[in-house]
Amino acid sequence: MKRYLIEPGTKVSLAEHDPNETGDFNGGKKKGQAALKELNGELQILQELLYAENKHKVLVVLQAMDTGGKDGTIRRVFDGVNPQGVKVASFKVPTPEELGHDFLWRVHKVVPGRGEMVIFNRSHYEDVLVVRVHGLVPEPVWKRRYDQINDFERMLAETGTTILKFFLYIDLDEQKERLQARLDDPTKHWKFNVGDLAERKLWNEYIKAYEDVLERTSTEYAPWYVVPANRKWYRDRVISTVLVETLKGLKMEYPKPRDDLSGVVIE
Repeated sequence: MKRYLIEPGTKVSLAEHDPNETGDFNGGKKKGQAALKELNGELQILQELLYAENKHKVLVVLQAMDTGGKDGTIRRVFDGVNPQGVKVASFKVPTPEELGHDFLWRVHKVVPGRGEMVIFNRSHYEDVLVVRVHGLVPEPVWKRRYDQINDFERMLAETGTTILKFFLYIDLDEQKERLQARLDDPTKHWKFNVGDLAERKLWNEYIKAYEDVLERTSTEYAPWYVVPANRKWYRDRVISTVLVETLKGLKMEYPKPRDDLSGVVIE
């Protein structure tokens, strides 16, 4: 999966990434879904081990354009994990209380504790994406935030947090299809937001903002992956594979029992 990793200091052009790509996997959707099921099983075991060991912290950041698949990723990739040890944090428009603090205040409150995995459905990166594209703060303000984000994530990493950041990359045509599907299906009308059409017109501005985010904030301690996301099954396979490989790399172990259990007999 290193093909999707943005190496620190790399110049990023999203035009060089293919959102339709399926890598070296030639099995198609059916085999891709079967592979995902196996990965789900591995992830369940590793997440249970993470929770039991109570040592490491894992933060998963999901960013995407509208309809990019953040909710679907959470449903499929994390299917079956222990809800005691996995949390999802979503970031909407800041409340008046949140606006009264620095932009990272609301984020720091929900980062993972020991033994936890936390998934950010959108994140602190909205403050260099939406804020930038819509001019909600002056340019010098949002430009400073790249370094502030890097410092924040470095602090998390140095205190035991493993950080993985995924940009779910779809193209403009795929977004049109997904928006149309929501419009055509009455059961999906609740997901359709007319405001998404206005955001769609700002596609090029968002692409540029994302390129700068990927260039400025992909670090050794908090790397970004650009995930081909037009094909949902492949998107989920990429993310699951990165998660499983990363968790295996933590070399986790189940804690030893507090008492000597060798002579215990249950009658």
